[in-house]
Amino acid sequence: MTRTPVSRRAALSGLALLTGLALSACGSNADYSTMPGMGSGASAAPTSGAASAFNDADVTFAQRMIPHHQQAVAMAALADNRAVDAEVKKLVGAIKAAQGPEITTMTGWLTAWGQPAPAASMGGTNMPGMDMPGLMSDDDMAKLSAASGKNFDEEFLHMMIDHHQGAISMAQDEVAKGKNPDATALAKQIITSQQAEIGTMKTILARL
Repeated sequence: MTRTPVSRRAALSGLALLTGLALSACGSNADYSTMPGMGSGASAAPTSGAASAFNDADVTFAQRMIPHHQQAVAMAALADNRAVDAEVKKLVGAIKAAQGPEITTMTGWLTAWGQPAPAASMGGTNMPGMDMPGLMSDDDMAKLSAASGKNFDEEFLHMMIDHHQGAISMAQDEVAKGKNPDATALAKQIITSQQAEIGTMKTILARL
């Protein structure tokens, strides 16, 4: 599978609608709790300290992670009628359940901080200079959209591993440089849950 560099920007036309549809499904009761690492990131971080002290690293973290999560939810939406593996389907449910509420939480932080938030569209192209590690390219998303069955499952897992690794990198930056307690708590949660999901995805790939 040919890949573009890890640092990517994605703005695939037509998938913005998919993102909106996927976000509306984030409150589903998918049974993902039995998978290793699933569920640890299923609830959004607390917001009690959202209006407390914050710095530029906190703002950058939220502004970059929102569109990054939006793309993950759009990728998960593609799996709804393409994935065939039962564990892949559980993983998709976990991604929707975790990242949809986190998008809402981070958007609320930016509002409380008086900072601009990315629009509700995959890729966050309205935030200049916000290149994000692990973001899929237009070609990647088109390839995933065209796949089905076992081929989709394999493509999805490979891409989502890269995507998660990018999110972990951004979260690690926030832990190292951030000031807001809720933002750093969410970053730690993302690191833990997505590292576990990467392990699960690698295990699935090994048997496909």
